[in-house]
Amino acid sequence: MAAPERDPSAPGRDWRSPSTWHLRTRLVLLAMALLVAICGAVGLVSYASMNLFLTKQLDSQLDQASERAREFGRPGSGDGRRDPLEARGQAVGTLNARIHNDDVTSAGFLAEDASRKALSADDADVLLALTPDEPAVDRTLSSGAYRLVAAQTPYGDVIVTGLPLKEKQDTLASLVWTMVLVSAGGLVVIGLAGTALIRRTMKPLEHLSEVATKVSRLPLDAGEVALAVRVPPSAANPGTEVGSVGYALNQMLDNVSSALESRQQSEMKVRQFVADASHELRTPLTAIRGYTELMRMTEHFTPDGEKSLARVQSQSERMTTLVEDLLLLARLDEGQPLKFSDVDLSQLAIETVSDEKVMAPDRLWKLELAEEPVVVRGDAAQLHQVLANLLSNARKHTEPGTTVTTAVKRTNDGTAIVTVTDNGTGIAPEFVDRVFRRFARADASRRNPVGTAAPAAVPSRAGSQAPPPAMAQARAGSPATSTSPVPAATAEGTSGLGLSIVQAIVEAHGGTVYVTSRPGRTQFAVRLPEAAPAA
Repeated sequence: MAAPERDPSAPGRDWRSPSTWHLRTRLVLLAMALLVAICGAVGLVSYASMNLFLTKQLDSQLDQASERAREFGRPGSGDGRRDPLEARGQAVGTLNARIHNDDVTSAGFLAEDASRKALSADDADVLLALTPDEPAVDRTLSSGAYRLVAAQTPYGDVIVTGLPLKEKQDTLASLVWTMVLVSAGGLVVIGLAGTALIRRTMKPLEHLSEVATKVSRLPLDAGEVALAVRVPPSAANPGTEVGSVGYALNQMLDNVSSALESRQQSEMKVRQFVADASHELRTPLTAIRGYTELMRMTEHFTPDGEKSLARVQSQSERMTTLVEDLLLLARLDEGQPLKFSDVDLSQLAIETVSDEKVMAPDRLWKLELAEEPVVVRGDAAQLHQVLANLLSNARKHTEPGTTVTTAVKRTNDGTAIVTVTDNGTGIAPEFVDRVFRRFARADASRRNPVGTAAPAAVPSRAGSQAPPPAMAQARAGSPATSTSPVPAATAEGTSGLGLSIVQAIVEAHGGTVYVTSRPGRTQFAVRLPEAAPAA
């Protein structure tokens, strides 16, 4: 089973920080570190034991050779002091020397052909420095390293005997190389076998990671969610540590799936209710507006009556706008198919800004377009409504003389970006995060001078008698005149749904919309992919 794909947003591995390594990597390295420690300890103990054994063995041979040299060098009748190196049984390489009156005599090494090899002056100095009847010591001579012992004889001379350490050193070196090679081979085998075994043992954790990764990438915030992914039974056995985690994860996913199904059913009921209510309200509202127009044309009213009738007509138009906005949002929430075609955003911006110039000539309207037309796949009517809503929002919530700039460009990755920027007073910082919510409005006192009471943001009500002041709306206005199948707002009062419609349409096109604001600069930016989103 392939390892789960890594989340690009997750923190990367840093080889300098072991806490970021894979668990199996740490386990393999830990096992190899323990093996190195064990091999090192075994090697040290073996080396020390072998060195002690060989040293004792060499000291025994040295004692025998020293005894033979002392006995052979004992003065006899008429033959004077004999050369101890000529004693029988001395091995090749043996050193013998006689020290008489602080002078080295009869000294040399026994060569392979039974000949004598003389000592150097430095060797003589080393022999003279030995203390008789002391334990054997290691010294380096001209012929190599030797184990030396000096013995005081009854006849007054000091006999020095030495055996070469080469054989001992070769044996220890062979032991060291054997331990190194065996340990290295063991490390390679343990590393490969351990990696395979640990990887196999960690398979259930990879299953858990894969399931968790798949769930993390599901769109759980809205819509119908098919949360069918589960940890396989082989990795969800509660009798094991890892299996208990898998079992608990499955239980959690079952619970989340049930909650999501309940949420989806509740959302569908609310959406259906809003759609049905909006649809049914369109007929009586149309009738009210029609009878109002008829009464104004056929009946005579007093000035107060004319004023009241105009108020009825104004509020019925506002109610119609609110119902149409709600119906459009309900259709967008239901995922109504879009009518995709090639849409020239540059031309769309020119047309929409031209409409706004006619409606608000007291603002300065600017266009910043790319040299080449910016074309995307989308629903032309709905994209027109996005631009109309954003420009209408800027018109309604800025003072006369404000400069509103509409820019259209394409990035290197093919994304189209449409921005609407004004140099007005801006949006209250505490309201920026809620500006795209439905019925979102900021209280007018948020723009009052310091020291004035500032109530919290309150949602609007469809039946409110009069809209708050323009800046108090915090740009959550209803759309302007639109070419969408569902008419946009016609009244200047805001319903608090305009930016919600913008966000819903942009997201239906696979894009994003966001706002940045500070005093003197407020910008709404829409990002649209070049290709149409998958159905």
